[in-house]
Amino acid sequence: MKKTVGGLSVLLEGNQKNRAIIFLHGFPYDHTMWHAQIAALSETYYCVAYDIRGLGDSSVGDGQFTMESFVDDLELMIGDLKDEKPPILCAFSMGGYIALRALERMENKFSALILCDTAAHADNNDAKLRRSDAIKRINAKGLTSFSKHFIAQCYSDTYKKEHKELVDKRINKSMKFNSIGVKGCVFAMLTRNDMTEFLPSIKIPTLLLCGEHDTLTPPSGMQTMAKQIEGSEFALIKNAAHMSVVENPEESNEAIKAFLAKL
Repeated sequence: MKKTVGGLSVLLEGNQKNRAIIFLHGFPYDHTMWHAQIAALSETYYCVAYDIRGLGDSSVGDGQFTMESFVDDLELMIGDLKDEKPPILCAFSMGGYIALRALERMENKFSALILCDTAAHADNNDAKLRRSDAIKRINAKGLTSFSKHFIAQCYSDTYKKEHKELVDKRINKSMKFNSIGVKGCVFAMLTRNDMTEFLPSIKIPTLLLCGEHDTLTPPSGMQTMAKQIEGSEFALIKNAAHMSVVENPEESNEAIKAFLAKL
């Protein structure tokens, strides 16, 4: 079932009486990147996957987004659930930035955390310049050039070769997003706080997983994050780069299910 909450396009799958899992996708994607995980979990969990504002079918507005406004949207989503049990939060890449700041603001509103191919640190100067260049590229050439260039970096060479049609489909979908919304997400990532010092404060059960060939958020960085979160678990997803949950959904889902079984 799909509905709209505060301008956000939301997919709801499963029995509402079951424990909820909220899925936060990455940039520049939409909720459909979680297809394999929702298919695997919707029989036993209430899966909530929404398009982050500015992407997919969610509202673009003026495109003036911040990381705080994205956390506000997540809080809105939690309120709409009207569930006494705090939901599980499963977040990928940019979604992980939102998740970590959300925990810093309101950890009591979540029962567990799954972080996929993400990072805790804020952008350094080089990263800020790359994001500025991305905005410049979009302004000069539109989303076509940007989407092809950025998304190609997210997948392993093997996956791109063996699943060319799926990667092309993902690129074509991203190209059709509103450029104002895409640029707004870039601005929002520039506004995020460095969450590294917060990691030891996380008290809820946490799983971190990362593709073994991820060059955007490398395994070494996520393993360091795992060491800073007391009691957390780390899973290395083989034969995958940044898009681990898409490239190797079987292994990703096994790690997620094993983690959830312990809650």
